[in-house]
Amino acid sequence: MIDPTNISRRMTLSSVVQAITTYGPISRASVAKMTGLSKQTVSEVVASLEQDGWVQTVGRTEGNIGRRAVVYEIVPEAALVASVDLGGTKVRVALCNLSGAVVSEIMEPTVQTGGKDVVAQIGRIIHKSASDLDISTDKIRVAVVGVPGVLDSASGNINMAPNIAGIDAIDFPTLMQESLGIEVLVENDVNLAALGEHWMTHQGEKDDLVFLSIGTGIGAGLVIGGQLVRGATGAAGEIGYLPFGADPYEAESLTVGALERMTATNAIKGHYLELTGVQKSVPEVFDAALAGDAAAEKVLTQAARYIGRAIAAIAAVVDPACVVIGGSIGARHEFTKLIEPEIRKCFPRQIPIEVSALGNHAALAGGTSIALSRLHVALFSGGLPGAKIIIPAPQLKTYQEDVA
Repeated sequence: MIDPTNISRRMTLSSVVQAITTYGPISRASVAKMTGLSKQTVSEVVASLEQDGWVQTVGRTEGNIGRRAVVYEIVPEAALVASVDLGGTKVRVALCNLSGAVVSEIMEPTVQTGGKDVVAQIGRIIHKSASDLDISTDKIRVAVVGVPGVLDSASGNINMAPNIAGIDAIDFPTLMQESLGIEVLVENDVNLAALGEHWMTHQGEKDDLVFLSIGTGIGAGLVIGGQLVRGATGAAGEIGYLPFGADPYEAESLTVGALERMTATNAIKGHYLELTGVQKSVPEVFDAALAGDAAAEKVLTQAARYIGRAIAAIAAVVDPACVVIGGSIGARHEFTKLIEPEIRKCFPRQIPIEVSALGNHAALAGGTSIALSRLHVALFSGGLPGAKIIIPAPQLKTYQEDVA
């Protein structure tokens, strides 16, 4: 039987923590006013949180007549979360405190042996991050790992991730949890990037947002009504498989995706090689286009045309407030300028296009937002059904300085 008294206590604690997290530094009287709880109840909860090391006094209110009130805020260093962005060539790990500030970041080349070796690498980096700061790993409570694929909830395998060998043959989440000894959540990296952009730059302003990542691969993250859309199998946004670009009926299109075959890194390099007989990297193709190389211009224009068509297809279905474009290719402003006119050619309404404000740290920001929300609920709501604590994002300027 459910104890209603226990539920009431958890709801009270959750309400107080939400108020302090959102509006701190804040006085107990202000918390009582915002939550509708009595001043005595709030004082008891705050005293308990302070004793346990979760909140701290940070001064007194200013400018009021009479006695100044003590104000409180969450202790940022009381716990940490880990956010991981796992890619085919690089893995980034950020440790963040309870205020969302990055306290450590490490980037390494992804081990190419894949599978369990990737699990071991991530675990080693997270422990090294804590060790370098002389912080006990016990302070790390939750980790979120962004992966370039789709999690199979039944097997734990990561599907549609051709750039990481062997990850589709292991129970990745379970192995990560065993390695770290904490709760580990696994999410598609582009989904995390969409959440990161929404959390850091668009929350409450543009709650219908599409994040489009173009780089080694191509994918989209959909935030509708402020909520991430995953789809029935977690594969929402796998737009690389849109059936145009290359022939969608060829066998390769079932592995890589017809659209991805014509727009991502290998497509751009391959198309330029086909036209010129010269091997260039993607940055070199962009440099050549800026220098007036007709072949490079043709390659980028063709890729932009397919991306424009893909954005129009997405807009026709979800009607987003804006499309944020990121990834190593998508974040280039000169590429965005090629995409915009292609959209206008095939879609009757204006679609606001923005270049990612977070760059290659968007997925880390999204992972941080999920990890902090999960940690706050676990700490202060005790598994209360439907409990949710909204974590305010750190200021964009501060966050960018922290992760630079």
